[in-house]
Amino acid sequence: MPEGDTVWQAARRLHTALAGKVLTRSDLRVPKYATADLTGRTVLDVTPRGKHLLTRVEGGLTLHSHLRMDGSWKVYENGSRWTGGPAHQIRVILGTPDRTAVGYRLPVLELLRTTDEHRAVGHLGPDLLGPDWNPDQALANLLADPARPLGEALLDQRNLAGIGNVYKSELCFLLGVTPWLPVGDLPADRAAKLPALAKQLLEANRDRPIRSTTGRRGQDRRGQDLFVYGRAPRPCLRCHTPIRVADQGDGSRERPTYWCPTCQPGPAPAPGTVRTRRNSPPYI
Repeated sequence: MPEGDTVWQAARRLHTALAGKVLTRSDLRVPKYATADLTGRTVLDVTPRGKHLLTRVEGGLTLHSHLRMDGSWKVYENGSRWTGGPAHQIRVILGTPDRTAVGYRLPVLELLRTTDEHRAVGHLGPDLLGPDWNPDQALANLLADPARPLGEALLDQRNLAGIGNVYKSELCFLLGVTPWLPVGDLPADRAAKLPALAKQLLEANRDRPIRSTTGRRGQDRRGQDLFVYGRAPRPCLRCHTPIRVADQGDGSRERPTYWCPTCQPGPAPAPGTVRTRRNSPPYI
């Protein structure tokens, strides 16, 4: 699932291509909206909300989309070849006189009245990259269930919107605790800085083509853009202990979670679930 900075970048590309322009082509390839036609309407703006995209068009309509794991939006100059995937994966086409936006593999696509956007995004907590960001509310949301593992709480978009699996792992590393630590056990000084740290990471990466949390990006530092995510079983950049990975989730969806057992003391997953790398067999 994409992180908030990835969705922010997608919204900026779409806004640049579509906003202020009249749609000359509209093709929603979802059965419920197969007869909907936005042709002739002006695109007003494309706004990110957490991991959601809201494309607002003239006449009080909003096209709501969510990328989840595999979805993507591509923008092409008219007349150029589309390269986002086979035609049967296309869910929506929005064309203007000079650009065409194509949505591939979008698991969520719905046409709403703009006044009903709350139906799609009203449940979200404060948006790390949005104008509604409220660090105090975000922290209060996280601490409302003190027994919940920190990693799960960070991924819950009702607490704060925009954190995905990458930033979950990286934040826990920077806070020096495991993702399995109950939120209520997070030391007060680290809890106090969590919202600002999360916002800092996403803001620093929203304009970067390659995400980095370490500040070590460079030709001589390949593979060192992130502290722990995706790095098992390579050595920790701080202490050289092999990074570990295990699945973490609430039972409905398990996500690979990376951590350093030396730099991040605290609760760990059951030994049989820990792996040396993402796709290797568990070890004990």
